[in-house]
Amino acid sequence: MPRFQGVDYYNLNELLGQEEKLARDAVRAFVEENVLPIIEKHYRAGTFPMDLVPKMAELGLFGPTLPAKYGCAEMNNVSYGLLMQELERGDSGVRSFASVQSGLVMYPIYAFGSEEHKERWLPLLASGKAVGCFGLTEPDYGSNPGGMITRAERKDGGFVLNGAKMWITNGTLADVAVVWAKLDGEIRGFLVEKGSKGFTAPEMHGKHSLRASVTSELVFQDCWIPESNLLPTSGGLKSPLMCLSQARYGIAWGAVGSAMACYDAALNYAKSRIQFGKPIAAFQLTQEKLVHMLSEITKAQLMCLQLGRLKDQNKAKFTQISLAKRNNVYHALEIARMAREILGANGILDEYPVMRHANNLESVKTYEGTHEMHTLIVGEDITGIAAFE
Repeated sequence: MPRFQGVDYYNLNELLGQEEKLARDAVRAFVEENVLPIIEKHYRAGTFPMDLVPKMAELGLFGPTLPAKYGCAEMNNVSYGLLMQELERGDSGVRSFASVQSGLVMYPIYAFGSEEHKERWLPLLASGKAVGCFGLTEPDYGSNPGGMITRAERKDGGFVLNGAKMWITNGTLADVAVVWAKLDGEIRGFLVEKGSKGFTAPEMHGKHSLRASVTSELVFQDCWIPESNLLPTSGGLKSPLMCLSQARYGIAWGAVGSAMACYDAALNYAKSRIQFGKPIAAFQLTQEKLVHMLSEITKAQLMCLQLGRLKDQNKAKFTQISLAKRNNVYHALEIARMAREILGANGILDEYPVMRHANNLESVKTYEGTHEMHTLIVGEDITGIAAFE
């Protein structure tokens, strides 16, 4: 098969810098050579391909926007977005691994940690020698994280944690968990290391989506952690929400990758599948679907590129990130479903990536802020009226 050429109807490639193109092309080749040949096997088995982690680290996929002195690639945000786009073209679970490692673990350690935290953990995480996870969502508190019941109490020169987190990507694999808990009524961040007494991270099973990704619970039963594991400058709900903005930005780009994979599969299939004596691409209804898919991909690309430029200028607002995450995932799922229709019965086979992407995107649409919550975030921004309650 010819190497994937991308979907770029508006010649957006011309708006990218040389380093941005090189970063994208390196990950595009990585996905072709290392992800696509094995991802269906892992999806069927419900396992994450850990063999990819060292290779991902070599490409600078973990914490790529963070400083080089911590072993990171120090790329700009557009490059980071392009990396996430290409990874998710392979699989949402592979992109999720990198998103969590980068935006939800390395970023809070960099933003809220001590210099000792940064020097110890960031090089390990950047090199893939350590894996991290992010513990915010609880069994009863997802869209309302401020209601969390996980508590930290001061005791014996440290803290005792009690509570539980749920739907935690990489939880069972993680060497360190960034955990959010209420300390004296204020939300603070803590580093909880694997093997800590009273801390367990059982894997969740039975998923029909994100099967090539490890999803876990985190359980804390009188889990003692030292004083030094408090993220010193964390404070309030704003701290974990800042982390989520980093990850949601990557998701907005990643969804474009899933959409591109589904559109490309549908286009190629439509041109080769013969019915009534001609390719189904010759029928008006099929062309309407393909044009709609291309239109939404192009709009999503334009949104991502401008958002990345704003982020590189420190001008991006979290509400703008919400709009991009909401829009791009919604239309990526729509595109996956349209692609399934074009492929007909073949659309459910794992010979094609379409059903896998559709199933994954069902999760991406609701994790790190549901479609509805992002709607209300933007709604409050444009009206000045909060409609959350």
